[in-house]
Amino acid sequence: MLRSSRFSVLSSLSCAAVAAVTLTTSVLANPALEGEKHVYLLDKQGNEYPIGSVHFTAADAGSKYSLHMEHERFKDFFLSMKEMKCLEGPELMCHLAYPYDQPRTVTEQELGWLSHDLLFMYKQPAEFGANFWNGVYYQLRIEGGVIKGNAQAVDLNMLASPPDDLSVLPFGEWDREELEPKNRWLPFIEIR
Repeated sequence: MLRSSRFSVLSSLSCAAVAAVTLTTSVLANPALEGEKHVYLLDKQGNEYPIGSVHFTAADAGSKYSLHMEHERFKDFFLSMKEMKCLEGPELMCHLAYPYDQPRTVTEQELGWLSHDLLFMYKQPAEFGANFWNGVYYQLRIEGGVIKGNAQAVDLNMLASPPDDLSVLPFGEWDREELEPKNRWLPFIEIR
């Protein structure tokens, strides 16, 4: 009798522990970093240009993600001996996938790897070739359950060779400069 009573108490405690962990995980998880989200670039007037989707799954510290770009929304351009997928408007916005291995993880405080997967290069339609110093990095943050970002300038030539440490974000704070939103066609991004 004592044995079944101990088992009953242990079983109850185990269930309570599992429930507490589940409750803690669900309370701590940010809805912006869960499930399927759509990615939109926005122009200065707030017009949305859907470009893909991100699927987030819970991980040990934050979320893992997989990004799917909807390339059918882009036009093919052959620039500087490279085929590029670009959105066409007042300027071309060409997506450049981050070319090296990376963890594809995010937390509420650190969305840098996702920013690196959403790198773009802008150019005027009449310009010849690709100007990789015209890179666009979207500095991401979570605001009201939505991932939002503002365009910052980066020199994509920094990615010509792999970084020494693939676990460190290549474009740090000092490698980016603020861009004046009025000077870019698609200065904002939202993931929701």
